[in-house]
Amino acid sequence: MKLNLPDKLYYSIGEVSKAFDVNASLIRYWEKEFPIIKPKKNKKGNRYFTPEDIKNLKIIYHLVKEKGYTLDGARIALTTNSKISETVSMIDRLKFVKAELQKLKESLVERPE
Repeated sequence: MKLNLPDKLYYSIGEVSKAFDVNASLIRYWEKEFPIIKPKKNKKGNRYFTPEDIKNLKIIYHLVKEKGYTLDGARIALTTNSKISETVSMIDRLKFVKAELQKLKESLVERPE
């Protein structure tokens, strides 16, 4: 999953929910359900997510939305599988390579010779 987030120290919940294409309420819910997500909060209570939080949200999104895990199953997978982060990043890289290869294939098909 490729997120369209600029390189920053903190991201608002609006930016995060837009990047994941989910409601902000889902991000807040996941925050309650998964202890690895700990956004900073200012005096007003606004959440600011760090790049580490984004990485963890990406893993949770992969497990729940793409793999179809239940929240309990995702929680168990996060605690028992120490290499889940590496697996998700590998899947992202493979999807990128696949997309690039498909673009290359389409460009070869379109060229009349």
